[in-house]
Amino acid sequence: MLYKENWPETREKWIKFWKQENTGRPLMHVLARKPEVEPLVNTKAPNGVNDSIICQGRYYTLPDGLWWKDLDDKYLNAKGLVERYRCFCQNHLFLAESFPNLDVCLGPGSTAAYLGSDVGFSEDTIWFKPCVEEDWDEHPEIKFDPENPWFSRHLKLVADARKLMGDDVLLDMPDLMENLDVLSSLRGAQELMMDLIEDPDMIKERVDQVTRAYFPIFDAFYEHVKDAEGGNAYNCFQIWAPGRLSKLQCDASAMMSTEMFDDFVLDSLRYQTEHLDYSMYHLDGPGAIKHLDSLMSLEKLNCLQWTPGEPGPDGTKEQWDVVYEKATAAGKSIWVHVCNGDVDEWIRGTDHIVQRFGTKGTFLWYPEMSLKDAEKLLKYADEHWS
Repeated sequence: MLYKENWPETREKWIKFWKQENTGRPLMHVLARKPEVEPLVNTKAPNGVNDSIICQGRYYTLPDGLWWKDLDDKYLNAKGLVERYRCFCQNHLFLAESFPNLDVCLGPGSTAAYLGSDVGFSEDTIWFKPCVEEDWDEHPEIKFDPENPWFSRHLKLVADARKLMGDDVLLDMPDLMENLDVLSSLRGAQELMMDLIEDPDMIKERVDQVTRAYFPIFDAFYEHVKDAEGGNAYNCFQIWAPGRLSKLQCDASAMMSTEMFDDFVLDSLRYQTEHLDYSMYHLDGPGAIKHLDSLMSLEKLNCLQWTPGEPGPDGTKEQWDVVYEKATAAGKSIWVHVCNGDVDEWIRGTDHIVQRFGTKGTFLWYPEMSLKDAEKLLKYADEHWS
């Protein structure tokens, strides 16, 4: 790997993380800017263009030749994606257990595009347009068609990126998504919530159809993103595992009772965990905490990733201990979002997590930082969290 000198050691740390056998300090995502780019931080891009790159960047001034001409060029040009990410890697240091990983993603939840949605692009987001306009009775069975134009285009984009990038960095598995979150894109969130009440049997059938479509899609991308040992990285969560790895979720669950979640979603998630080598569940927001007990009943689920949302994004606050307590009691590893304040606050927050939950199965995600802050953080980690 071109931009990560100690990848073999990092790889071993990740293997132990999934087994909850990590030794020494916890796994840490520490991405540092090289000193020479520090003066460019927070400068605004020309013409209002937002050049946040691969879920890792802030605002940077790119060389003139790397700016995109239009949105197609930004999102669907493999050469541009690879060249911009190489520029990013050349200006950053991947420290601790961070690693260079190129995200060639068609937006969060792109499975919807392969199952019938059209795709919308803007400067800072991608979305999927509902295609079930009347009701489900009038809509054909949801089936994955390998000739779907968006799937074909996206798969070629990933394959082209692999050819251009080679083995210099890892390629991420796209953020595919599943179950009700895909149906929400196909139908529209408000309409789907009404469908759950008015036609539950139909929605269960549609969830099953999405579940059956998932692995043919996953496996097609896996053939291009897997590394030499058969492992893969996953999207902006900055995780890697030595086998078929995916992040699972159901953000729609925040609007559902525990009974409805168990009825409509849990079996689909169980199926996915049983057919993957490694899986992490993305639990998004306080409204979804009520489903923790159900999620922890998934024996093959390996890790819980907690996104606090309101009242604050930082995952080290004591009010979230209940989330990690249930996860660790169920034998799951934990992914912790550390982001509030400055490096001293990150250290204080992490102290709490390490003292309470240990280091054997703990991964700490920190925002991009200066090299000076990274050195301070890692020095403290080596001295106090080992």
